Amino acid sequence: MEIGQLISRARGQAENRIKQHKAQTASDRTSCRSPLVNQFRLILHTAAYWLLLDLSDCAPSWNPARQSEFATIRLRLLKIAGRFTETASRIQASLASCCPEAELFSLVAFKLQKSGP
Repeated sequence: MEIGQLISRARGQAENRIKQHKAQTASDRTSCRSPLVNQFRLILHTAAYWLLLDLSDCAPSWNPARQSEFATIRLRLLKIAGRFTETASRIQASLASCCPEAELFSLVAFKLQKSGP
């Protein structure tokens, strides 16, 4: 590939990321009167974008969640019912026996955990 094509592809990817940030996290909603409140809202939307980006990066390459939109990832991994028990050394997630994304949830949780003390 030529340099011009590589630059064009990189710019297109950056524009896609910006569009995804605006559309999937509703970061274009800055309707408050105070600029500080709008800035804080944008920071929260950016943090949500990073979380969803990390979740999609932690999904295995064979799983369709790796290329899914953020709305799909939010529905499959974040909006699930479960019981979480926190102890001094671990957090235990108990999902329903019929949870369709239990394997994906456990794989992503395993990749996101800290490696050692």
